[in-house]
Amino acid sequence: MGCECSKLTACCWDSEKNGPIHEAPKAAENAEKSEADELPAFREYTIEQLRIATSGFAVENIVSEHGEKAPNVVYKGKLENQKRIAVKRFNRSAWPDTRQFLEEARSVGQLRNHRLANLLGCCCEGDERLLVAEFMPNETLAKHLFHWETQPMKWPMRLRVALYLSQALDYCTSKGRALYHDLNAYRILFDDDGNPRLSCFGLMKNSRDGKSYSTNLAFTPPEYLRTGRVTPESVIYSFGTLLLDLLSGKHIPPSHALDLIRDRNIQMLTDSCLEGQFSNDEGTELVRLASRCLQYEPRERPNPKSLAAALIPLQKENEVPSHVLMGIPHGAAAFPLSPLGEACLRKDLTAIHEILEQLGYKDDEGAATELSFQMWTNQMQETLNSKKKGDVAFRHKDFRMTIDCYTQFIDGGTMLSPTVFARRSLSYLMSDTPQDALNDAVQAQVISPVWHIASYLQAASLFAMGRENEAQIALREGSILEEKRNKTS
Repeated sequence: MGCECSKLTACCWDSEKNGPIHEAPKAAENAEKSEADELPAFREYTIEQLRIATSGFAVENIVSEHGEKAPNVVYKGKLENQKRIAVKRFNRSAWPDTRQFLEEARSVGQLRNHRLANLLGCCCEGDERLLVAEFMPNETLAKHLFHWETQPMKWPMRLRVALYLSQALDYCTSKGRALYHDLNAYRILFDDDGNPRLSCFGLMKNSRDGKSYSTNLAFTPPEYLRTGRVTPESVIYSFGTLLLDLLSGKHIPPSHALDLIRDRNIQMLTDSCLEGQFSNDEGTELVRLASRCLQYEPRERPNPKSLAAALIPLQKENEVPSHVLMGIPHGAAAFPLSPLGEACLRKDLTAIHEILEQLGYKDDEGAATELSFQMWTNQMQETLNSKKKGDVAFRHKDFRMTIDCYTQFIDGGTMLSPTVFARRSLSYLMSDTPQDALNDAVQAQVISPVWHIASYLQAASLFAMGRENEAQIALREGSILEEKRNKTS
């Protein structure tokens, strides 16, 4: 085991003996240039915009759902500009005061930092209350710490999580948002690069005036149990419970952890998966910090800036990217691509055409049946004929005719066919109009949210427009959807 209880006892429970934790130097604070500066300003969305972005709030796009009596559902989605988003849809009773909701959302929306999953906007129409944030694709800390499948989280990554979280809290405090409601392992998300970020949703003060702890009472700060209120010092207490989570790989009640520390039984606190990964001094320091955060008296707990200062010297593998430490595939190259994915990456439109032609209408579930019932009128017959003409033109690579015929079919409104939109998307690409191709690929995904073909065609369109980063993301999404589809089938 990396730390022995006999070497930890000297400094685990008496914070006065260890002196103050010094503030972080400004150089360390400014070490990383935040990409958050490039984010768009906070804005208000319409319910229709968010409905389209989430494919009609499709069940397939649900990321999480919390609360049994009044569930708040989080959906993943994609805006017209291909920006991926997380949309939190509140229960109707959660925010009865429209003005309070908008004021809170606008206030949180002013924050912009690379340690946050930033709030991009909100929606307040009728009874609808929704928040829009950056989408974090790589699960929560709880998933990687408690429910890991391939590998346990490595010690350097656990220390990085602790540091980045302290920096997130320090930033929020400096901007006058020191209160964070119900800080726990589910509130920490991992971005494309595998870096941990603090969810902005917990910065929202809800309609019950901050009485928002939803976790087991064994993990809530003592003063919260007395007053029912969250304070900045309460947030530090919760940070201490997260340090225990990182050290133990389990969700241990603070009272039990403090008993183990007092009894010098530190080995019971450490995750057996971490054996040999850290030094005695590192383990000692983390336990000391957790103990200080878990002080019964709020005034005796440290502030976020001093926590960050104490955690900076513990970082040992700064040069290793987070996605490497986490074992998270990074970029499209990390995924084995199918022939269609490879064709999109190569911008080989001819190969894409061959694959779509071979696929036919296999993915238009129920389409043939629906059409057969609608062939009774002349209008429906004409609409069906335009589709058949489009199919023939597509087969013979007459892409201008394909676009015209499929447009007649789509405008006829007989049925929604993702395959028709996909074929017209490729035809637009062949005709050198990539924006129209992208619009059709997005529409195909609106109709069929988990259809990998739609994501691949979005990638091809974005590659054609020179938007490489977005294209790689779409390619990765297509690969993930295709892999899930293959496993299911």
